[in-house]
Amino acid sequence: MRTPHARPLAVLTSLFFMWGLITSLNDILVPHLKAMFSLSYVQAMLVQFCFFTAYFFVSLPAGWLMQKIGYQRGLIIGLCTVGVGCLLFYPAASLRAYPFFLGALFVLAAGITLLQVAANPYVTLLGKPETASSRLNLTQAFNSLGATLGPLVGAVTILGAADHAAAAVSDASSVQGPYLVLAALLFVLAGAVALFRLPDVRSGQGAASAAQAEGSIWSVRHLVLGAVGIFCYVGAEVSTGSFLVSLMSAPPIAGLSHAAAGKYLALYWGAAMVGRFIGSALMQKLRASVVLAGAAVINALLIGMAISVGGPAAMWALLLTGLFNSIMFPTLFSLALEGLGALTSKGSGVLCMAIVGGAIVPLLQAGLADHLSLLFSFVVPLLCYLFIAYYGLRGHKPQAVGLPRAKTDAIAQPA
Repeated sequence: MRTPHARPLAVLTSLFFMWGLITSLNDILVPHLKAMFSLSYVQAMLVQFCFFTAYFFVSLPAGWLMQKIGYQRGLIIGLCTVGVGCLLFYPAASLRAYPFFLGALFVLAAGITLLQVAANPYVTLLGKPETASSRLNLTQAFNSLGATLGPLVGAVTILGAADHAAAAVSDASSVQGPYLVLAALLFVLAGAVALFRLPDVRSGQGAASAAQAEGSIWSVRHLVLGAVGIFCYVGAEVSTGSFLVSLMSAPPIAGLSHAAAGKYLALYWGAAMVGRFIGSALMQKLRASVVLAGAAVINALLIGMAISVGGPAAMWALLLTGLFNSIMFPTLFSLALEGLGALTSKGSGVLCMAIVGGAIVPLLQAGLADHLSLLFSFVVPLLCYLFIAYYGLRGHKPQAVGLPRAKTDAIAQPA
């Protein structure tokens, strides 16, 4: 049955797909730029640092911008900003300047942050509240599809071109073509969004909640621990994806070419897409917190096995962690916001800023990789999953201190 918002949802779904693809391309850029500029692991991981730092700095201003100009204009500005970031890859490659690449990535990520801040709530508001979760899961599935195809596209167009060059370090132009194509697609998509008459779903509800929420958000224990969980999850997922190509290329593990390893990386993101549907079915019968804790424990065990065993088994164990990553972000997000009432909007802002874990955790792992070994460095995401397991078992339980009472306008003040 056709819904009245089918067209706007189709447009938004295409946005989720595009930023999933672009984000997962970073996992291809890391080994490529590392070879091109002869970087250490820490230096190469500045790719993820610059990308995910944008979430920390842009999330709150983006929320303010959406309130001022509306979701549709916000989506157009976000798409154009991502397009400009993609265009900046051309001069960065021509000048062979690593700082220029990092600046281009920050601009690109700032645009994706705008898209995230606009598109996620927009999807939930386009239709009945009771089906909001279903709509968001559908669009997120297409985000996972984009993330699955990103490494395949990058393996062929970027790593494949570098592998066929005389030396990867001399091949800067292999990134220009793919990002020019992406820029063109993004500008076309921005034009399409501008032509659509998308409904303006802004209301005074957000402002009212903000006015009511006088309590300190930092006094809500399960929210703060949930933000740490989001930090750990995004950090572990990004860090694992960033190092997998280098690990699979190592002779003691699998000895694959970068191009071949990039294609295997698609399994990591594809497993996350499959896991989203499996996890959704499991949560019909089991508590979300139990599923979260179980997935985190399994990932910790898989990484522990990879470090202990090594060889091709380590590669497959780490690729399999993508399957159990799938349900973590939405589950952490919902558990952390449970019972917040009028503080929900503030809580969402805190959780979005915690995505900066994708910038910090890979750098920590890179430090271990440079000074100890690449395989052993996966102990960093292992520790992240142990914290997530704790949150699923105990840390998610709401505390009374600082929480507003449901169905009242009064906000409980911290004692």
